[in-house]
Formats: sequence, structure tokens, C-alpha cells
Amino acid sequence: MKRVLDLGCGRKKRPGAIGVDCNASVAADIVHDLNQFPYPFEDGEFDEIHLEHVLEHLDDVVRVVEEVFRICRPGGMVKVIVPYFRSHLACMDPTHKHFFTVNSFAYFEPSHPFYERYAYTRARFRVTKIVFNEMLEGRWFKRFVVALANRWPRYYEYYFSQLAPVDTITYDLERCL
Repeated sequence: MKRVLDLGCGRKKRPGAIGVDCNASVAADIVHDLNQFPYPFEDGEFDEIHLEHVLEHLDDVVRVVEEVFRICRPGGMVKVIVPYFRSHLACMDPTHKHFFTVNSFAYFEPSHPFYERYAYTRARFRVTKIVFNEMLEGRWFKRFVVALANRWPRYYEYYFSQLAPVDTITYDLERCL
């Protein structure tokens, strides 16, 4: 049976997942502060881990990703949804501590030059997909911009994101062995 973990689940815990949140009044199965390490799970315990709008609130992104690496089984999948760095929504929330770009997970991808050059961590993930505004809402122009951004994410980020910013960025990651 597939084991799914929803870190920072809040009131929208995924069906069938184990929900973790620091707020005891939400749908969490386990109340735990995600800034406290280690997380209360065994190594390689989960097949799939979700972090939806939680990573931007935590103190140490690298340490959180290392902990996710530890509790995710080799070959397991991780989905991270965070504010895109150019979004007006990213800066609107005073609890946001971090913002994310197309290359934010390059430091964890062994095939990327950033990982090879800096080697900040032993946590290793392969970025299998990047999607802007995965939960798309908006008018035709926004849908058009998002479609172009998703087709050519790095080109969009370098040349057009300042003119027509999107709101969120989603990373699908695969835990390397």
C-alpha cells in the first residue's frame, strides 16, 4: 500500500495521506513543528510526500529538503508548491520567508552544475516537472501567459516573468538513490 505524507496539511489534508501540521485545530493526524528535526518518521517510510504552500514559511529550506530526502523512499515522489518569486502574492504574506524560481531545486539535482559546484547537501532529487500556476484560475490572458511559461519555463523566467508574473511554481521531484 502506498504511503503518502502531507506536510503542512492545514485544513486541506489529502485523502488517504498522513497529515502533519503545527496547528492542533486543523485536520492533522500528527501535530509537529516542521522547523524541529528530526521529523517523527522512519528513514524511507513514504512513497509520496506533498508540501503545498508550506516550504516558504519554514526557517531552513535546505534542512527541510534533507529531512524530506531522509523519510522518502528511494525513487519516491515529492510535490512542492510554493509562491513564485515575482508574484505579488509572495510578498503580500508577512509569514513568507523564502521565494522560489525555476532553478530553486538545482542545488539538490546531481546532474545540475549548481549541485556539482556547491554540493551543499547530500539530499538528491531529480526535478521531473516544473509547472507554473498548477491550480490555474484567471482570465484568458493569464491562462495564455501560463501556457507559454509552462512550455518554456526558463525562457519565460529570464525574459518575460517581470512583465507578466505568475503566482505559484510546482516542482515534481523524484528522490535519487
